[in-house]
This record gives sequence, C-alpha cells and structure tokens, in this order.
Amino acid sequence: MRKFCLAFAATFFVFLSVPGQARDLPDFTELVEMQGPAVVNISTTQIIKKSAQAPLFPFDENDPAQELFRRFFPGQVPGMPGRQGRPGQPGEPREYKNQSLGSGFIISADGYILTNAHVVDGADEVTVKLTDKREFKAKVLGADKRTDVALIKIEATKLPFTQLGDPGKLKVGEWVVAIGSPFGFENTVTAGIVSAKGRSLTQENFVPFIQTDVPINPGNSGGPLFNMRGEVVGINSQIYSRSGGFMGLSFAIPIDLAMEVQTQLKQNGRVSRGRMGVVIQEVSKELAESFGLSKAQGALISSVETGAAADKAGIVSGDIILKFDGKPVIESSELPRQVGATKPGSKIPVQIWRRGKPIEMVVTMGEIPEDDTLAVKRDRKPSEPVKTNRFGLLLSPLTAEQKRAWGLQNGLIVEDATSAGGRTELRSGDILLSLIHKGTQVELKSVAQFNELVGMMDKAESITMLVRRGEVQTFVIIKGVPD
Repeated sequence: MRKFCLAFAATFFVFLSVPGQARDLPDFTELVEMQGPAVVNISTTQIIKKSAQAPLFPFDENDPAQELFRRFFPGQVPGMPGRQGRPGQPGEPREYKNQSLGSGFIISADGYILTNAHVVDGADEVTVKLTDKREFKAKVLGADKRTDVALIKIEATKLPFTQLGDPGKLKVGEWVVAIGSPFGFENTVTAGIVSAKGRSLTQENFVPFIQTDVPINPGNSGGPLFNMRGEVVGINSQIYSRSGGFMGLSFAIPIDLAMEVQTQLKQNGRVSRGRMGVVIQEVSKELAESFGLSKAQGALISSVETGAAADKAGIVSGDIILKFDGKPVIESSELPRQVGATKPGSKIPVQIWRRGKPIEMVVTMGEIPEDDTLAVKRDRKPSEPVKTNRFGLLLSPLTAEQKRAWGLQNGLIVEDATSAGGRTELRSGDILLSLIHKGTQVELKSVAQFNELVGMMDKAESITMLVRRGEVQTFVIIKGVPD
C-alpha cells in the first residue's frame, strides 16, 4: 500500500511538472492589456420632473435616520450629490437627476461605440469615460430595443478599438472573458466558459444568445465578451437571477448580429425588419404525429393575421413551415430570427407542410412597425353549457353576440375542463376552433359535431385542436387513454 502511495505521488508530481500542462491553463493578462483600453465606462443622466409637495423624508436634520437615508438614497434628500433635487416650494415642479452606469466598447478609431439599448434608454445625457481618464459627451445614433443594441458616438480620433470575432466558431466549453464596470468598478475583468449557444429567452426571440457562466452584474451591461484570441464575440446583455446579482447564468448578444443592427442604426437611426404576420408554436412529437410529419421539426402556424404577408401568400393556420429562404427550420424559435433578418418587400421562398405533403410558396415580406401594440382583450360572455363528452370537457357553442365580439364564424367555448384528468392544457374560457382529424383540419361548428369526430377516434389516440385563448391562437393536445 505504501509503495502504491509513493508511486501515485511521484506520478502526480511529474504531471504537475510537465511544461505543456501549465500552458493549458488560461492566461488572460495579454488579452486584458491589449483590449482593455477599448472598453469604456458609460454613465447616463435622465432628468425627471416631479411636483414638490412635501419633504420626502420628514426627519429632523440631526436625526440619525436622516443620515441613514443620505447614505442609501443619495439625491432623494436635498443637498446630496447623485440623484439631485432642486429645492422648491410645495406645489412647484422639482427636477431630479436619475443617474445610471453601464459599459461599452469602441469599434472604430473615430469614436463609434456599441452598448446595450437599455443602458442609454431615456437618457438626456450620456458620458463616456476611457481608461486614460478622458471623458466625452456621447451622441446616441440609434437604439434597437428588440435586440438591446445601441450605437453611440464620441468626437475623438486615434482611439483604441476592439477586433471582432466570429461567434459561429465559438464552442461550448470554450473560455471567454468579460471586461466592464460592474457596480461602477471600472475595467473589471471576469472569466468563464461558454455554457450554450443559440439560447432563446422569453420575449427575446430575435437574438440567439450566447450563454456563459462569466460573472456579470449590474454595470456590465453593454460590455464586450472576448474569446481567447482577444476578439469580441458578444455584447453582455443580461443575467438570469432571482436575487438581482449573478447566479451563474449570463447571456450575450452575438457580435455578428449586433454589427448588422449597428449598420442600420448608423445609416437610418432605426432597424427595419421583415414580417410575416403569423403566430407560431413549437412542433412537439405529438403534434408532428397529428400532422403526419415523420419527426418533430419546423414552426407550426397557430394563427395568421388578416391582410399580412403570410395571409396574402396563402398560408393558413395549421401549416408547418419547414424551410424559409432555403434554410431548414429545425426549431420554431429560429423562424422569427430568419424572418426579421429579411428586407421588407423582398420575395422569400417558403416550404410548408400541409395535409401530409410539402408545398412550395413565395411570401412578399411585410415590415415590423417600430412600436407594436397589443390588441385589447375582450371579456368572455358565458353561454349555456351542455353535457360533458368522453374527455370530461364541458362545452357550449358561441352565441351570435360572441361571434361578433370576437370576429369568429364558429367555435366552441370550454366552460369547464377540470374533469379532463390532467390530460390537457385546456382551461375554462378557451375557444375550440378546429380539430385535426386524419391529417385534415376540421372547423368546429357544434358540440354534436365535436362529439361525433372524437367518437370516431380510438380512445388511446391523442387529439389535436386549434384553440383561441384571449387574442392568441395555439394548438393544444388532449392525451388519449390507453386500454
């Protein structure tokens, strides 16, 4: 046993002594020395006008509580720096300066800088501070909230600037480095690895995020993410956190996407994107089987906007987009990015799956408006329920008034789905629009028709239906019960 321990110790010592092993460990010093000067600190000021009605903190000047609020709420107490308030009489307007910090990086020697849109959003004044302590007032040339990318400009020349890399060549597990100003601590360096690529986040379907475990905190926003060659591969944008601080998940915008956005911002001050006018959902294994697809792929169209590009091209609810502009659509999350990257007015070939076979179509792309507005939801008016069916659903037909209110010709309201035994995501208030029967989408016009259709199906067979929930349409499955 003693001989084994000695042999192991000798082997371990030799392993540590091999010169090649040490070179495998990351060394960020050269990267930071070369690229650090191109990373900037960004501070913004937003002037907020409020009525000065009464003292915000009614403490005596010598009260210890007054000092507490001075420390933790600077500027809320008159006379303090930071968020400063101009003294005024009750009822008179008072100005407050709301200040925030972020990061950015220089992409050209003549002063063009990339950062996050949320860093400069609503700012009345933007100040850029370099590592050599020089400060410049910056002009916001444009900001795109959908990708969270902003382009700003300072009047200076011969500035250090970053080299850009190819995010497509990044590998999961590869080392990456962030430089920024977390909590205002300028030029802070943190490192980690790429955790995943092409990550989709809720409400962020235009960006295939680079996921890392690099420590990112408030103030890092807008700063660069470097690969080990010292090239910028992303813009640090957001973190996943339940505490407000870093919890091991950070997300960066791929630099190639950011540069496409900045080109449009530089030329037009805004970003123009293609639009089809559809609502899509993921194709699950069960849905693929319902529509006769051999495997789960593509983007299932749950609803089509009347008069939009897809509607004019002949695309209908229940179609599955398999290819867009010649590129396969493997995951539904890929389609919004592909569509958004097209030029409005361009004619794009699209392959769809309909009634068990592929169909080729051409869509003339529309344009996403700068400010999308959500339609106002209408209140559902209950109607007289009927008996439940074998799925335990309590259904009733739409009344004439409901059809007019919701702009529908037919449909069935789910009055109660609690008896479905947890086999479906249906809930009270949903409207059943159609049912997939033998690969064909059948419009639902009556409860009797629904019961007749499901009665012809095997009890173990899952049933796919197009459902309207509020202003959104989606396909929902009721799982069958095996014998």
